[in-house]
Formats: sequence, C-alpha cells, structure tokens
Amino acid sequence: MNESQPPGAADQYPDIEHLWEFAGQGLRTSDFNTAMVHFYRAEVSRSNTWRERLDNTTNWAVITTGAALTFAFGARTNTHLVIIINTLLLLLFLFIEARRYRYYELWTYRVRLMETNYFVGLLAPPYLPSSDWAKRVTESLKNPSFPISLGEAFGRRYRRNYAFIFLVLAFSWMAKVAIHPRPAESVSEFLENAAAGPVPGWLVLLTGVLFNGALLAMGVLTARMRHTTSEVFTEVSEAGGLNRFMRRLRTLSWDIFEMELPNIPIIPHVGDSKQLAYIISDRAEEVSRAVIEELGRGVTRLQGRGMYTGEEHGVLMCVLNSRQTDLLKRIVKRADPEAFVIIVGVRDVRGAGFRPLEV
Repeated sequence: MNESQPPGAADQYPDIEHLWEFAGQGLRTSDFNTAMVHFYRAEVSRSNTWRERLDNTTNWAVITTGAALTFAFGARTNTHLVIIINTLLLLLFLFIEARRYRYYELWTYRVRLMETNYFVGLLAPPYLPSSDWAKRVTESLKNPSFPISLGEAFGRRYRRNYAFIFLVLAFSWMAKVAIHPRPAESVSEFLENAAAGPVPGWLVLLTGVLFNGALLAMGVLTARMRHTTSEVFTEVSEAGGLNRFMRRLRTLSWDIFEMELPNIPIIPHVGDSKQLAYIISDRAEEVSRAVIEELGRGVTRLQGRGMYTGEEHGVLMCVLNSRQTDLLKRIVKRADPEAFVIIVGVRDVRGAGFRPLEV
C-alpha cells in the first residue's frame, strides 16, 4: 500500500490494475476467465445436444426408408405407393431437421465467436480479436435470432444427408414399377404399373420428376449461402456461366463427399491462380483485422497519399487465391463501404505461406 494513503485506503480504493473492466463491472482477470470458460462449456454442451437431435432425425429417416423398401419389394402385390408415402414422410423429416439446424447454428455461432476471438487471442498473441465480438455475443444473448435462413438450413441438410436418400427412393420406385405387379416391357406398361388408383401413371411420374427436380434446384441454389458457422467451406468465385457451374459442382462435391473435384485445366480461370489485392481505406485497421480473421491471409500495410486531395490513406496489400476474391470484396465492403480495391493477377508468389524461395 502507498504510505501516502490514509488508513483503510486499500479497502476503499481497490487495486484496479488487476481488475477487468467489462461492461462497467470491476472483475478480476481470473473471475472473467472463469466465467468465459463456463459460458463456453455451456454453449458447447447445448450445441452438442442439438447436434444429437439432428442425428436422431436423420436416423429415423434412414430407418423408415429401409422399412418402406423392405415392404415394397417384399411381395409382388405390395403397392409402390408406400415408397411415395415414405418420400413425403422424408420431406417432413427434412423440414424438421432444417428447423433444428437453425437452433444448432445459434449455439454454434456463439461458440465460434468465443473460439475465434477470446481463445485464439490467448493461444496466439498478439492476435487482435474483432473489436465488436463481445457486443455480438451480448446481442445474441439479449435478443436471440437465427444466424441463417430456413432456406439455407434446408438446402444444407438436403445436400449433406437427404440427397442420397431421396435418390435411393426415386430409383427404387422406378425399379418397383418396372417389375411389379408384372414386368413392364414397354413405356405404356410402365405407366400402367405406375398408376395410383384413379391417378394415371404419367401424372404420378411427372409429379415425381417435378418433386425431385425442385429439391435438386433448392440444393443447388442454396450452395453459395455462407451464413452458417458450423461447416467447413471452400470459397469459390463467380466468373462466367460455365465456370460458375463448375465451381458450384465442386462446392456440391465438398458438401456431399467432403472432398473437392479436381480442377479441369481446359476450363480457364477455374484453378487457384494467385491474385494481388490493394485496398485503399481510411479504416485500414478494421479492414486488415477482418481480412486476417475471415480470409486467413496475411496483410501488409503501406502508407499512401492521394495526389489530388493531398490526404494520407492506408494502403493494404494482400496475396490470395483467385477464388477468394469475392469473399475479400464482401469483407472489405462490410468493414469500409468507402474503400477502394484493386485486384490484379500475379505470375508467381513465393515465400511464407506459398512455395519456397527457390531459383
């Protein structure tokens, strides 16, 4: 205690050097760390609980599919309608799982905020966390809201789990109609077997094609949605119709098989060519932090002066893959809508994070 302080000053004036000032509360660093650890464990436990509920829904979908196919092919006289009914039941399971996935994403969103800001800061100093991460966690606690839309959740669960099951049901239905109640030797006999009471076979077949086509379109159209925080993604860019199709196909291959299809050399700009980005911004610190956190690329800051205005501006230089350019532009726009971005192709990049410096 300082000798110049009056008696009892130690109780009146706490040792603020060892207090954590957070939201107006004086917490010791150990108190804050303990609270964060328990909060993190609670959110991980809650996300695991909802993950188990997701798995249970998928398990029921697989079980009912197996039971329906066993019954349908168990006897020649068993109707093919059981496969159609199971398909509709599977659609209900998919909808329920999509709703549960949104809840799972809410808890995972908080977990990822703590992992990428608080724990990474402890493990890799002097890592700079996002300046508003605590505010985002607080807002999520005060006003919980789903971080992803129902459409994105529906499409993601369809691509990851249900696309296979719907495909099995579709081919099983065609096989059932082709052989039962009697083998179809022509298209007319196939349509006759496909009839469902007063509903003609061609209408049943057309409905099935439209149904599965709509599901497939939903899966493809939502493949580019990236609001989910619980999945591992590979970034793709949007340049050219054919390239968009190939990159969307590679994204779907990652979603379904967790592996990317190899690049096709005959299609230009599909490969991972390197790009050099110059970002001119008056909010260089915020932009660089966002690029480092979300893009995972190193950033070098330069200093520049606008010769027309004579004002000083921050200039950021970043090397990235061509398929990361769209994400970079979204990150920069979110951090500083007034920023100026220049992206140019580079012939070769060597050094840390790239190929070694060899002659």
